[in-house]
Amino acid sequence: METSNLSCIICFERFNVPVTIPCGHTFCQDCITQHWDTKAEGGMEILCPICNEKFNPRPVLKRNVSLSLLTETAAHCPETRGAIPVSRLGNASVPPEAVCERHMKPLVIYCRNDSKCVCYECAIRECNKHEKVLVEVEREKREEGLKKRSGEVEKHMEDTEKSITELTENIAKAKVSLQQTSQWVNAKFAHLVKVLTDKQESTVSFMEQERQSALAQAEAQLNTLQDRAQRLRETQGQIAALQAMPDIQFIQESRLVEVPRKKETSLTVDTNLQDKLAAVTDVLSRVSKLVSEDLEKAISTAVGQDKQGSPQDKRPVLAVVPSPATPSYPAVKEGLSAFHCALTFDPRTANANLQLSQGNQRAEHLTSGPRPVPAHEARFDTTWQVLCFQGFTHGQHYWEVEVSKPWAYLGVTYQGIPRKEKTKRCMVGMNELSWSLQLDERQLSAWHNGRKEAVVGQPQQHRIGMLLDYEAGTLTYYGDGQARLYAFHCAFSQKLFPACWIGEGVSVTLCPP
Repeated sequence: METSNLSCIICFERFNVPVTIPCGHTFCQDCITQHWDTKAEGGMEILCPICNEKFNPRPVLKRNVSLSLLTETAAHCPETRGAIPVSRLGNASVPPEAVCERHMKPLVIYCRNDSKCVCYECAIRECNKHEKVLVEVEREKREEGLKKRSGEVEKHMEDTEKSITELTENIAKAKVSLQQTSQWVNAKFAHLVKVLTDKQESTVSFMEQERQSALAQAEAQLNTLQDRAQRLRETQGQIAALQAMPDIQFIQESRLVEVPRKKETSLTVDTNLQDKLAAVTDVLSRVSKLVSEDLEKAISTAVGQDKQGSPQDKRPVLAVVPSPATPSYPAVKEGLSAFHCALTFDPRTANANLQLSQGNQRAEHLTSGPRPVPAHEARFDTTWQVLCFQGFTHGQHYWEVEVSKPWAYLGVTYQGIPRKEKTKRCMVGMNELSWSLQLDERQLSAWHNGRKEAVVGQPQQHRIGMLLDYEAGTLTYYGDGQARLYAFHCAFSQKLFPACWIGEGVSVTLCPP
């Protein structure tokens, strides 16, 4: 008789009170009872541990009398007495690591207090008051936890992939921006060098022509005087020769002596070249200041910031070219009243949405819509903009404006600013002909040629002062509390007119001196 046929598959020992369940499989009464009790505590279905047949309701256990007799007989049989239990011989279906080393029984219970798997005997003797569940229940719980962690990992992977994609795009944009910036700066330097070289050549050629002309004229005058001197010397010699002649011959020959007529000849040499080049030397002085002082300061500032700034201080690189404007640091304005000028708006330029009042010193953007206005070549047809009558070609000029709320662009422009296009190029600061400061509730911005540069300062500004120094090539903005906000630097070449772009429902007033 094989002892394996008389052993319980749960405890691997000989049947102790064998009971047979409805599917035909037999187990020890205590083993199957404890197995099903554990399943019930975990809210799991009642199954056969061998064939997994479901039972609902839970079957009533009845003793298998025949198998009990066989078990008792085998226990007294000389051939099987002292036989080694099946569990000790090994079981192909149960790996060695899944068997309790002390009791040689399957590890089917998980003790949560001790965080380990135990057999039924350990569960009863050592983990009696601990929180216990079936290994299958603990596995399901752990699988749910791993599933949740897998979802978190997947979410992190998606976020990481998105970050990789975004950073890759930003790197590509940074490469484009850095290349554009490098090309723009190199092109500006090359253009500046070319312009200076060309203008130097044309100026040198003009100076050489002027020099040759002046010296040729002076040489001609010198030749005239030298010819006269020669004739005078000849006349003097003729007179000396007459002194040695006899009286009669002397008298006759003396009548033939004539003194050359004296003609006025200019003794000055035209050297007014400096006066003719006054405009050129003035521009050269301003350009020299920009290059030797402002550009040197800007480069030193940029290089110093790059060397001293930490990586945390670096801002993201955007795909834009740099602005030619140079920022000015806050400072108290002094002595500006001497340059204060009176301005009035030019109604010929005012957009139909803007209404002028107070002697053309106040412009308001009507919320009711455009007014009927006569057509004029100077009028801004589509842009909410107006220029001042007064324009400047030299000197220092200061004026102030009050803005009802921060939605406006304040600046200066050349006469040739576009006025009829349906684009932003008509706005002051959005083209190469104008410069402006944008007032916004969140940020102040400087604009030139459509390029924007953020301005450090309180955005809620209601009174703005502007100082134009034409010869120095600067346009400086002052805010509330007399703080210097910003300064443009440029070699101005045409007549400049104050300009205002006014947002809807906003009014701008020119303050009197």
